[in-house]
Amino acid sequence: MTKKEVVDYWIKTSDKDFKVMGDLFNNRHFAWALFVGHLVIEKLLKAYYVKTVDIKVPFIHNLLLIAQKTNLKLTDEQKNFLNLLTTFNIKGRYSDYKLEFYKKCTRKFTEDNINKIKEIRLWLKIQIKK
Repeated sequence: MTKKEVVDYWIKTSDKDFKVMGDLFNNRHFAWALFVGHLVIEKLLKAYYVKTVDIKVPFIHNLLLIAQKTNLKLTDEQKNFLNLLTTFNIKGRYSDYKLEFYKKCTRKFTEDNINKIKEIRLWLKIQIKK
């Protein structure tokens, strides 16, 4: 695959996950919506990584670490949100965190974070196109 094809792959799969995130939210699966929201941003960061660094993406899920490896210029607010979003991956994946995470994922908490995911998603897409 060419570099462009790999970037396009990450964007396309992120877009599919974005739809799934919305479907999960609409069906009141709030914790899973946030888990998939993490994947939406992870895949866009990996698209940016391929574009700016190397076609071989790191096998990590820590969003801030991926962004730092690209030298992407982030605000403190973006850094903090990437750190929070990374916890959604961990808490959605491991049984000992799930119950606590499910309780935290009210409609409002989830909606607020999905709105932030939407913002950073659009911003990342702009960065990828530059």
